[in-house]
Amino acid sequence: MVDPLDTYLFDLRGYIHVPGALTADEVGACNTVLDEIPRLQPGQWYGHLQGHTYGTKDGLNYQQIYEGGEPFEQLIDHPSWIERIKFFVGGEGTFDYHHGPLFIDECFANFRRPGEAIGVHSGGHPPIHRNQFRFHGGRFMCGQVNALIALTDIGPGDGGTMLIPGSHKSNFLHPDFAEHRMKPEGATVEGIEGAIEVHMQAGDAILFVDGLSHGSARRANEGERRICVFRYGPSWGNFRLGYAPSAELLARLTPERRKIVQPLELLPRHPQVEG
Repeated sequence: MVDPLDTYLFDLRGYIHVPGALTADEVGACNTVLDEIPRLQPGQWYGHLQGHTYGTKDGLNYQQIYEGGEPFEQLIDHPSWIERIKFFVGGEGTFDYHHGPLFIDECFANFRRPGEAIGVHSGGHPPIHRNQFRFHGGRFMCGQVNALIALTDIGPGDGGTMLIPGSHKSNFLHPDFAEHRMKPEGATVEGIEGAIEVHMQAGDAILFVDGLSHGSARRANEGERRICVFRYGPSWGNFRLGYAPSAELLARLTPERRKIVQPLELLPRHPQVEG
């Protein structure tokens, strides 16, 4: 059962803040994994992880972070958010649900260092199928809901996530969107009217519909901000960037996690009738 206040705030603002979603031990285990991985360059592979950026000065991502081991596998269906995610994505009791209500189309860890930020993106206008926000027939039917988890404390100057509350329902493009949007030379959401910066303690999570306008502040402090993001959508979705889970990962996942990572298995094709 999702708390009625969470339901109200998610509908109203497009996001909720979940303090202490991970324990200190869980955060420590995730950071230990990241510390043990050689620092990758964009395009480089380490096992089944790949270094990646979105083509701006937004920091470094390790895509397919659930391939990093048990600390990140646990995040696939972590009890601090998985029931909320199911509720906001929707699909339970429909045909989609028979294949599993959810699918993770992208998951990554992000490192942000001084001078780095990501510009504003998404929003209710123009509408996009993949990240649509919808409440219809008494249920949420959202195209994508993100769990963003802080692996370090994120306060002023740390390059925190910025959101424009309510923008998932906007019928108009923000007048200053072009100035602050993602671009190769870099951008920040700082200074755009209506945006807030979300400060988090290590282990906190924010859950937000991807249709919410979001981005980040520019990191000004020394050191490194670390987060990870798991993007959940309906089971019939596909991988955003062409990745796929490894056979090794699928073999070691619990049945519940495997159903989220790979809701549908390809049917074997063995011709039995010669033409």
